[in-house]
Amino acid sequence: MSIIEHVVLFKVKGDTEQEKVNAMLNNLNGLVSLDPVLHLTAGPVHRIKSPILNFTHMLHSRYKPKEDLNTYSAHPEHQRVVKENVIPICDDIMAVDWVADNDPTPLSPPPGSAFKVTFLKLKESVSNEVQGGILGEIKGVKEGISGIQQMTCGENFSPARAKGFSLASVSVFGGVGEMEAAVGNEECVNLQKQKVRDNVDGVIVVDYVVPASSP
Repeated sequence: MSIIEHVVLFKVKGDTEQEKVNAMLNNLNGLVSLDPVLHLTAGPVHRIKSPILNFTHMLHSRYKPKEDLNTYSAHPEHQRVVKENVIPICDDIMAVDWVADNDPTPLSPPPGSAFKVTFLKLKESVSNEVQGGILGEIKGVKEGISGIQQMTCGENFSPARAKGFSLASVSVFGGVGEMEAAVGNEECVNLQKQKVRDNVDGVIVVDYVVPASSP
């Protein structure tokens, strides 16, 4: 059974009191105690590259198998946190789920670890064969960039909240310094490759750092 990657992006309303933002993050991070959850971290976005969507916070969690993600989503405590702490202060939310193409270790990257999450929205005309080729290009990024400690990618299987984004990847670095050093090599990564660019309608790239206070 493969690891399931679950990423949620939140756009907190600009006039929200910091106490309410802290309450949202504290309650989201508290969900790591639920039985199905192998790893969970939530905090502010370090940086986002998107021409249309400006999210402010991110949650990343892992499960095995897929049914455990469903159990987490339906858990009363999760439902309570979403209803009481998330929805009232957020203008927008999107979520993407995929089956990891390898078993990332450690399952819970330590505080200070830096994540680069990429979502791709493919053109409607893209065939399954071309989509497979794009995933292959994404997988090749790890060999092209030093400093990546773990990386998974896959096809989103929860389209309802993904805003049309169908391919996803997460790269984990030891820290912001390692992630920033990799930025200089971005010309050789997937988004710069002709095969990818010709078939993509939208891209979201989110940089995130695991907070020191994450449980």
